[in-house]
Amino acid sequence: MLEPQQRSLRGVYGISVMSELSGVGPQTLRLYERRGLLTPTRTDGGTRRYSEADLVTLGRITELIDDGVNLVGIKLILSLEAENGALAARIAQLGEAAETGH
Repeated sequence: MLEPQQRSLRGVYGISVMSELSGVGPQTLRLYERRGLLTPTRTDGGTRRYSEADLVTLGRITELIDDGVNLVGIKLILSLEAENGALAARIAQLGEAAETGH
């Protein structure tokens, strides 16, 4: 059985389902992929498969667009948010290691 984090990254939604779940049209989803904002997995036949994590990212993209941020700015913000998340996880990991003496 997949761990919850792995499951959230597994591409399960086709573009039409993703569009329906998010309210974002298929053409816009393709644009976001071209601009590097979303990276759905692909089946062997080339069909896009979106994950729960992609759905969360799409929600963040929509928030930023509603705030007036352009796509270039959104890409930078998403990158910085991911970097901050990775750094926070590393700090937590180092804190745990310090507490246990490892």
